[in-house]
Amino acid sequence: MDRDSIEIDVQTLARLREASGPLTVLDVRESWEVSHCALEDSLHIPMGEVPSRIGELPAEGALVVMCHHGMRSMQVTQFLHHMGYENARNLAGGIDAWAAEVDPAMPRY
Repeated sequence: MDRDSIEIDVQTLARLREASGPLTVLDVRESWEVSHCALEDSLHIPMGEVPSRIGELPAEGALVVMCHHGMRSMQVTQFLHHMGYENARNLAGGIDAWAAEVDPAMPRY
């Protein structure tokens, strides 16, 4: 699986969030990370819980997986593709890139 084919950048996510189509942002960070900063309306499922909670994820519409810098979320995205979630895309750079490039007021850690 080609990394470029399953990854989107933060500007693309910002456009998706402004569009009216179905979108789920899956935040796979730990609870302490989410309490520090998070995207509004994101679905928080820590990485280790994704296999047992996979039924909570939509099979239709955009599914963007994010973490702090994009490494854990890439692993989850690859897992989801293996499980048949072809709609899953990794957020390159994670929430840190979002804070740096889209929402500079967001706290960074």
